[in-house]
Amino acid sequence: MTMKVTADNKLKKLIVVGDRVLIRPVKESERTESGLYLPPGVQEKEKIQRGYVIKVGPGYPLPMPADEDEIWKGKEEQVKYLPLQAQEGDLAIFLQKGAIEVMYEGEKYFIVPQASILMLEREEDLV
Repeated sequence: MTMKVTADNKLKKLIVVGDRVLIRPVKESERTESGLYLPPGVQEKEKIQRGYVIKVGPGYPLPMPADEDEIWKGKEEQVKYLPLQAQEGDLAIFLQKGAIEVMYEGEKYFIVPQASILMLEREEDLV
């Protein structure tokens, strides 16, 4: 059964690896309701970008404890990860220096390590 790639599912087959985040850059005309604004001088001088988090990797791999590496316990090696702070839908402010620009299905994205993300803005109810 073959599925047709649509605008809704085209990113589902992408898997982000490790501590990286896939970000769709915002156009300069887009603004958040909270009024977050970076002056053009700061953006040019520091090469700071903004964009929405589309997908996140599993996080930082954690080393397996020594006692779980015993032969008689079997080979059910399950990698465990420390999850990232970034979540899908967050607005990320990040350093472009650490980002890799990619084109996918005619759109520009950035693959950014979490260490290059300076700040996240999350739209959720503060109850």
